[in-house]
Amino acid sequence: MAWKTLDDMNLAGKVALVRVDVNVPMENGKVTDATRIERIVPTLTDILAKGGKPVLLAHFGRPKGAVVPDMSLAQVMPALQAALPGVKVTFASDCIGGPAKTAIAAMGANEVVLLENTRFLAGEEKNDPMLAASMAALGDIYVNDAFSAAHRAHASTEGIARLLPSCAGRLMQAELSALEAALGNPVRLVVAVVGGAKVSTKLDLLGNLVTKVNHLIIGGGMANTFLVAQGIEVGKSLAERDMADTALAILAKADQSGCEIHLPLDIVVAREFKAGAASEVLPVGDCPADAMILDAGPQTVANIAHVFANSRTLIWNGPLGAFEINPFDTATNAAAQKAGALTMAGGLVSVAGGGDTVAALNKAGVADQFTYISSAGGAFLEWMEGRDLPGVAALKG
Repeated sequence: MAWKTLDDMNLAGKVALVRVDVNVPMENGKVTDATRIERIVPTLTDILAKGGKPVLLAHFGRPKGAVVPDMSLAQVMPALQAALPGVKVTFASDCIGGPAKTAIAAMGANEVVLLENTRFLAGEEKNDPMLAASMAALGDIYVNDAFSAAHRAHASTEGIARLLPSCAGRLMQAELSALEAALGNPVRLVVAVVGGAKVSTKLDLLGNLVTKVNHLIIGGGMANTFLVAQGIEVGKSLAERDMADTALAILAKADQSGCEIHLPLDIVVAREFKAGAASEVLPVGDCPADAMILDAGPQTVANIAHVFANSRTLIWNGPLGAFEINPFDTATNAAAQKAGALTMAGGLVSVAGGGDTVAALNKAGVADQFTYISSAGGAFLEWMEGRDLPGVAALKG
């Protein structure tokens, strides 16, 4: 790999500044989902085991350079302490000044310090060199374990990495290894699933994928736009009719690149968008004028299953239908379960990411069957679009 890991660093007695993502959902002052906190534990325990002193840099919310008490990282302390039993966790009320320096100077063995929200400082999102230097002065080594923030060139994600010996934490290492296996140097054939509402939000993604994968399965609302572009009417379905020319250009680019695009062969339609709504399965060209396409049909699912079975690598971003409500989660669930089964049988490397995707795979009950599920949203998408991520590039030195 072009970047170092914790295995390459001498951490004994060193203060390791660890950029983490603990931007977790909160309700009534309590963490409602500690997944992101739990995923940084391997990095912290490794640093402690190697005699290092982990000091955490993190953001919370969008305070835009102002101190917003409701966005203080103090509120994640109970969840962080619960994730690190037997480890003393201390909070510092700033991330570069006196409280931070005092807390770090007082650190003993088996102790972690969490610094206050980096975005309370205006220079963070501007990647201010002075702020990066102030952060770097607090430690000896920089460890980036926040792939989800790696697409941001901020002081705590990019600037500081230029100033200290740097490496990837275990979560960042796992993300980068999985992504390299999926798109960088994959075992072929490669299939990508891209779903969601709009083509316009995933233009760069689609444009990059058709040059990298053998099969591209398009689902959700964006599939309707491709159908409209081909002269197939979709009734009252969500579709970006003004993107028809763009959709045709993507189809042409795929054809030139040898990428086969798969659109719905049959559809599930309903007159109303609600759980349990009366629905019917129809051929793709038979959507009534007063109906909406809310899911892909069984013939489409069978085709997807066939493509999966003949592929060796899968990248998944976005659902195939309105998966949030029954019965329009059927295609997403069935395809996800097929992918999970193939992965568990050793025939498929499956990597997925994006908020809706993770929710859909959890709903299908197969999240633990995929090879890797990225906890990053924007960074995962930008990587799929083929962009260089500043936080990753900075680790390469």
